[in-house]
Amino acid sequence: MTADLFARLTERQSSQEVMAEGAVLLRGFVGKAEAELIAALRDIVGAAPFRHMVTPGGHQMSVAMTNCGNAGWVTDRTGYRYHAVDPESGKPWPTMPLLLRDLAERAAGRAGFGGFAPDVCLINRYLPGAKMSLHQDKDELDFAAPIVSVSLGLPAIFLFGGLKRSDKPRRFRLEHGDIAVWGGPSRLFFHGVAPLADGEHPIMGSQRLNLTFRKIR
Repeated sequence: MTADLFARLTERQSSQEVMAEGAVLLRGFVGKAEAELIAALRDIVGAAPFRHMVTPGGHQMSVAMTNCGNAGWVTDRTGYRYHAVDPESGKPWPTMPLLLRDLAERAAGRAGFGGFAPDVCLINRYLPGAKMSLHQDKDELDFAAPIVSVSLGLPAIFLFGGLKRSDKPRRFRLEHGDIAVWGGPSRLFFHGVAPLADGEHPIMGSQRLNLTFRKIR
């Protein structure tokens, strides 16, 4: 009953903005889950610290990354892939906390994608100047499931394009607690993040954390 009440409160406090067909931005959807969410992230990062991965072309990513769930997304000289083991520790990635899974499932349901069951969560840390180039999320086997992306900390400009890299992306300002969800006709749209502007968030400091939930199988 408490969980149901919490879910209703969260949904009342958030607003919804359409980005494209099948893509919505849930403003402030994290709501009162914020403190528990941040505490859970500290535990995950303690077990699998952030690291700057290298792309197949030899470029070190400006965004630091880690993962939790049944597998983690990794990149190195051999390519992009999901792997059940953290290559730095040789151990399985941390288990996805129920709190994170529940938040992603509720956000997907609010966006019209009921039954979402994420099995991985990519966690990206942006410091001022860090960015994410336009790309598609296509390393998953299940394109029927949506992508759920949670923003914490400093605001960022989210670039949301189309099915072609050349499609001009729209720009959306993501604030602390916002969740973007895209699937269906928008599932393979190119997207990215503009260089993060300098600043200081009262809770997260001079950084932005992004949690991206996916179903890979």
